Amino acid sequence: MEFDLNNQGEIDLMSVKRMMEKMGVPKTHLELKKMISEVTGGVSETISYQDFVNVMLGKRSAVLKLVMMFEGKANESNPKPSGPPPERDIASLP
Repeated sequence: MEFDLNNQGEIDLMSVKRMMEKMGVPKTHLELKKMISEVTGGVSETISYQDFVNVMLGKRSAVLKLVMMFEGKANESNPKPSGPPPERDIASLP
């Protein structure tokens, strides 16, 4: 919503450029056109909300993995031990 200045539910090339610059990763027009083409499948010159959601939650994207790691859901295969920690003596301290 922050970069959809005309409130049509789509982000155009200049909006993507502003977004990337704000994130500290400026891109050239050619790089931005390539990004938009990859997101939309070459069908459109703007990124729709549905395209954006598909990129964020798609199989190729690592964004969902990062969110899950942050929330601790990705590490469910290695559960943390429950209960009080084992007793330690002075010799075992670093």
